[in-house]
Amino acid sequence: MEHILSILIFFPALAATVGFVVDKNSIRAYGITVTAIEFILSLVLWYSFDAQNPGMQFTEFFPLIASYGISYSVGIDGISLFLVIMTTLMTMIGIIGLTEKRDLKHLIITILYLEMTMIAVFLVLDAVVFYTFWELSLVPMFYIVGAWGGKLRIYSTIKFFLYTFTGSLIMLVGMLYMGYVYFQTTGNWSFNLQDWYMLQLPFDMQLWLFAAFFMGFAIKVPMFPFHTWLPYAHGQAPTIGSVILAAVLLKMGTYGFIRFSLPLFPDASVYFTYPMAILALIAIVYTAMVAYAQEDMKQVIAYSSVSHMGVIILGTFALNVEGIGGSIFLMISHGIVSGALFMLVGVIYDRRHTKMIKDFGGLALVMPKYATIFAVMLMASVGLPLTIGFVGEFLSLLGFFRVSPLLTVIAGLTIIFGAVYMLVMYKKSFFGPCNNPENQKLEDVKGRELVALIPLVALVVILGLFPKIILKPVDNSVSSLIELMHDKAIHPTTKATILELNSIGEVKK
Repeated sequence: MEHILSILIFFPALAATVGFVVDKNSIRAYGITVTAIEFILSLVLWYSFDAQNPGMQFTEFFPLIASYGISYSVGIDGISLFLVIMTTLMTMIGIIGLTEKRDLKHLIITILYLEMTMIAVFLVLDAVVFYTFWELSLVPMFYIVGAWGGKLRIYSTIKFFLYTFTGSLIMLVGMLYMGYVYFQTTGNWSFNLQDWYMLQLPFDMQLWLFAAFFMGFAIKVPMFPFHTWLPYAHGQAPTIGSVILAAVLLKMGTYGFIRFSLPLFPDASVYFTYPMAILALIAIVYTAMVAYAQEDMKQVIAYSSVSHMGVIILGTFALNVEGIGGSIFLMISHGIVSGALFMLVGVIYDRRHTKMIKDFGGLALVMPKYATIFAVMLMASVGLPLTIGFVGEFLSLLGFFRVSPLLTVIAGLTIIFGAVYMLVMYKKSFFGPCNNPENQKLEDVKGRELVALIPLVALVVILGLFPKIILKPVDNSVSSLIELMHDKAIHPTTKATILELNSIGEVKK
């Protein structure tokens, strides 16, 4: 277990490199084997993880540029543990359900390289190395959409790259300045997050640095008004690209807010609580209405992702254990559910080569298994109680209710709007007569498709009934984060606000 985090990070990249010499007829089995091993390693990590310990575990440290305090430093806590497991799971499921036939070998190799960058983002504790993997994740996704995407793939990839790269450059400036501030304060350079956590920054500096980090994280989420790249990326990406983009890449932005913005800039986080909430509310309500107006099944799910990410942001900036814990749980549930929904759209697209809702109708008559699985995921997406989607949304809204009951009521509209646009899409696609001759002979889900989808259905139900499996280790680390924010805050009003928002939770003093 001494180097398990490094193995998790670099094993997919090593396997991807070896994959160049694997025969193209064996590449799918090879990709499934590699991702299955990676998933098993993440489960071993979970088994060995001490849920009672809120701090970083399995840490590794190796200096890279010692004179500037840049190091290879990794660790994992309850906040990142299940994000890593979700990454390994959804990558494995995505390759199992892969329907792309064109140049499959290079696609799987690209996915394995992408898996390395995503896992590294959740484990690295050095800001410079974090930024390196953060940016590297753009390259394989750029390639996946650009090489295997639809007719507008070039436009989509360029827009995706320019948006995210621009925001990341602004974030890099903030990171470099944080390293300089640490040097000015201590006389030594360091880009290690745990060292940065010891700093107490002036309020004005916190505001500017919060804004710099905000640009990188908000575009990745994406938050309103930076969300316009996402529907294009989803619409043009192959199914596997949409699955990984929705399940993992978007969560890198919300994870960044929790890992960087809240503990480094506690006063600024409290100060910007309402502006962040307003942006989240606009995303929740506006993109839900846009989703209702879509005629493409994939675009409905893409815009619903923006709406759900708004709820995650709302929970994060509730600044209490319930809200932040709920937002992390919602990251995981949204990753599973949205990934499954995009995979389901890919299944029907592979058979009919269309995603337009008007081209379907009566699918439940000819594809009953497909209709049932789609219904389960749809109910989880709209937050039906006893499904995985309900727990995260409820806790996120419960947490923010302590900040503003009025804004929470408005945010709760996401449940109503989500039910409307998802149920309307389902009604038009699955119910009624099957009049289109091309739909009457469609083959129901089978084989690899069921192998990929059934585990996700099981998780939707199991984690909906027993959320404590995830919430217990998450809440312990979140409580430690809240305590750190309280200790680092320089304004008494900030300290009082954090304590007030956590009067129900446990802030240990």
